[in-house]
Amino acid sequence: MRVRWVTWDVKDTLLRVRRSVGEQYCSAARQHGLTLAPAAVESAFRQAYQQQESRYPNYGLGQGLSSRAWWGAVVQETFSRCGVAEGQTLPRLAEQLYAGFSGAANWEVFADSESALRRCRALGLRLAVVSNFDGRLEAVLRSCGLRGHFQFVVTSESAGAPKPDPRIFLRALELSGEREPAALAHVGDHPLNDYLAAQAVGMRSFLLERGGGAAEGGLPVPPVPPQHRLRSLDELPALLQQDQD
Repeated sequence: MRVRWVTWDVKDTLLRVRRSVGEQYCSAARQHGLTLAPAAVESAFRQAYQQQESRYPNYGLGQGLSSRAWWGAVVQETFSRCGVAEGQTLPRLAEQLYAGFSGAANWEVFADSESALRRCRALGLRLAVVSNFDGRLEAVLRSCGLRGHFQFVVTSESAGAPKPDPRIFLRALELSGEREPAALAHVGDHPLNDYLAAQAVGMRSFLLERGGGAAEGGLPVPPVPPQHRLRSLDELPALLQQDQD
């Protein structure tokens, strides 16, 4: 079966944070008279994020939280770990950062993203997003000039399930109107959440290895055929063209 759709991961596939989280959090903190070390804030953020994700998976939707409240707790825990006392400053910082990560100011489009999207569309392929992200993703994509490439956007928040859960991919299949998963191909940078999870529901998939082939956390990448591995998104349209021929 020919591929008719390509679904895309977003973070570290099409976009990346413009500066490290530690640097961006410190920049916001300075506006409130707080001077902190970016490396310490980065470490505190990772710990706070992991704790929150463990307690309240997928933005706490199953526990009745909103993504705004979920991220607010992450921000406040991050700064608390850095010795910032609770008070009026932390809620203001949380709101400021939540809004700041809703647009292009804190996100950077990879150099190969726009051209790959255009070339895939030129092949007659329809494009969509499947991403572990909250409801701000629509605004982020619009702000970064990418939203117009996609027929629809499925986030883990809107689907009620994060990758690698098959439900998020099956929601994309439903929205595409296709009957067979093989009509969709997925591209992303995470071996489990993107490459293997998409294959598990019957989709084709491609693994983007911008970092040279090391999985998140430094774990080895599972065996991936050479024709499914991408060093750059520039390589994707030619591979999909072969499928069309």
